[in-house]
Amino acid sequence: MFDTPKDWCWELERTKGSVKYKTVSVNEDYRICERLPAYFVVPGPLLEEDVRRFQGHGIPIWCWSCHNGSALLKMSALPKEQDDGALQIQKNFLDGIYKTIHRPPYEIVKTEDLSSNFLSLQEIQNAYCKFKQLFLIDNSTEFWDTDIKWFSLLESSSWLDIIRRCLKKAIEITECLEAQNMNVLLLEENASDLCCLLSSLVQVMMDPHCRTRTGFQSLIQKEWVMGCHSFLDRCNHLHQNDKEEVPVFLLFLDCVWQLVHQYPPAFEFTETFLTVLSDSLYIPIFSTFFFNSPHQKDTNMGRKSVNPQSKPLTLLTVWDWSVQFEPKAQTLLRNPLYVEKPKLDRGQRKGSRFKHQRQLSLPLTQSKSSPKRGFFREETDHLIKNLLGKRISKLINSSDEFQDNSREFYDNWHSKPTDYHGLLLPHIEGPEIKVWAQRYLRWIPEAQILGGGRMATMSKLLEMMEEVQSLQEKIDAKPHRQEAVHTQAPCLLRNSARLSSLFPFALLQRHSSKPVLPTSGWKALGGEDDLAKREDEFVDLGDV
Repeated sequence: MFDTPKDWCWELERTKGSVKYKTVSVNEDYRICERLPAYFVVPGPLLEEDVRRFQGHGIPIWCWSCHNGSALLKMSALPKEQDDGALQIQKNFLDGIYKTIHRPPYEIVKTEDLSSNFLSLQEIQNAYCKFKQLFLIDNSTEFWDTDIKWFSLLESSSWLDIIRRCLKKAIEITECLEAQNMNVLLLEENASDLCCLLSSLVQVMMDPHCRTRTGFQSLIQKEWVMGCHSFLDRCNHLHQNDKEEVPVFLLFLDCVWQLVHQYPPAFEFTETFLTVLSDSLYIPIFSTFFFNSPHQKDTNMGRKSVNPQSKPLTLLTVWDWSVQFEPKAQTLLRNPLYVEKPKLDRGQRKGSRFKHQRQLSLPLTQSKSSPKRGFFREETDHLIKNLLGKRISKLINSSDEFQDNSREFYDNWHSKPTDYHGLLLPHIEGPEIKVWAQRYLRWIPEAQILGGGRMATMSKLLEMMEEVQSLQEKIDAKPHRQEAVHTQAPCLLRNSARLSSLFPFALLQRHSSKPVLPTSGWKALGGEDDLAKREDEFVDLGDV
């Protein structure tokens, strides 16, 4: 949950980041800033007085460490000042802070200014408003009326393009960490929106632990909940300020879904898990997605009640799935095709640990020059300009295409066999970015495919797995284990020929009706009169 120093220390040890970074409790009881968690991780040389100086602003906060010793960090901007004296004070402060993470040739940092050189929150909100209109359909007539122009409407919304740009930026950050062995510093005004999105995406792509269910839930707790993402405002739970409503977390889940869709065996959880998680985002009974910060949560849930006469608010955590689903339904959240990484024996572990220690201790060679495109010429001045609110977008390659290094990194990775327990890079070419059908189309009967889609493929694979497991049990002569096998997920998907492609959310009845304004696709089917007269089809789900 990352609400204790112990959790942060465990994460540092897991990622081998404890050599260069440390957990601090300077904000315990939120003494310094209400927009920071009580505990977080900063570079080892950083003094606690520096954290207090500007109430936590302008401080590099650790997100994750790569196996080669490079790290992903984030930083919120300093308050904007007009006075020259105050600006000079901030410049001197940032100059000292920057030296704690940029010490060439041993450590080099690349800064990514997300406030001025990436997506704006307004772009995300506008795109999503157009995108969701495609799925707000009242009847079959309206569905078929929009069918002929559906793809053009989808393209004009720009939602899939925004997903592609997020994945592209995450790949570029991954290339800096993995291939160039650089620290990456994400900059944003409050470091609680796009910083959360990109830092989480990078970790899902680079860290197989984050592709397990426990690891993914911990990632959301660390980067979003403790990262002070404003769930209350961004989801507009109280319907008080529509201008603050932006589906940043939903955008993150959509990006993760693209990865799950492209590499199913790499994830312990299913797309159904992501769908119910996105639903839980808008169910205001869970503390996980209801508050703007841990301070706001603690204040309203009784730890620090402002009004002594008021009763503390009691909310549940979303991670207790038994609150929402019975055990039988929870099996749909786990991917039966996921295979855990085999554990190394002692000799292998010892060898890999020695190699890792050498990578941490050896400095970068002088021959690794900084890329021409970047922030490495007068690095300190550029960082300071970013944090003081002065745009430098003209100094950055803002092309929508990959930079040279990232393109080569991307192409090389995709030319090799996929290691599902290693680095994952998504395909981001136009046709590869798809609509999250299970989430957005599940309540539209006309969009369902009875006995088809991914669900049909999955059910056949599960039947095959069940048969293999059953045969293995007979070979091992352990009949007492055979019963446990037959109570797992495959039993939910029997008679798959009658399941919808959007199972388990699809409606049980599908109504077929001829549209008032037939599209060219409808006419091409032939025999439309027969289709119009066909009786409603009932989907038999048995015990489900």
